[in-house]
Amino acid sequence: MSQETNIERRTFVCDLSIEKRDDEKESRKVIGYASVFNSLSENLGGFREQINRNAFNEVLEDDVRALFNHNPDLILGRTIANTLNISVDEKGLRYEFDAPDTTVGNDLLVSLKRGDITQSSFGFIVEEDSWDNDKEGKVIRTIEKVSRLLDVSPVTYPAYPEASVGKRNFLNYKLDLEKEENEKQQKDLVWRGLLDLKIKLLKKSKNAKY
Repeated sequence: MSQETNIERRTFVCDLSIEKRDDEKESRKVIGYASVFNSLSENLGGFREQINRNAFNEVLEDDVRALFNHNPDLILGRTIANTLNISVDEKGLRYEFDAPDTTVGNDLLVSLKRGDITQSSFGFIVEEDSWDNDKEGKVIRTIEKVSRLLDVSPVTYPAYPEASVGKRNFLNYKLDLEKEENEKQQKDLVWRGLLDLKIKLLKKSKNAKY
């Protein structure tokens, strides 16, 4: 499977805003959280998801872009150009950039001021995840480690996950559960067979004495 098909995207509604200034100058600094830690997502097609607070530890030096709606033609900043800053705090993956004096940058500022855009998203590739069930038996996926952080993006609509990794892993998780159940049933059958054989041998031994 190519790296391209491994790309996933998630969207969060949280504190996407323009920096407030005390002077009369209009700020162009956009601040947002591309990811929030240990917060369960909506149903992503049979499972819910959360992100471990250590998931981004090894990708903060990646060449990351700020894009509008994940569109590579609508670039807003880039880490290696020092026009985008990303960091991790107690809340999540924080990003900030000064909106460029371009059509996309100016349009974004207008949309933010109007409240038309309130969500952030990020594009990433997973290196490690884990699967479990909560107390209600619902499947929870935890993103333990991100191998590549591609972009952070103010978005118009929630970007649903690119299905390849999520659905494949969810299917594997279900197959593993079925395999465990089948193995358990096989062990039960073997145990019952051995028990029946033991009972027959005991009866045979008892009858032989008489």
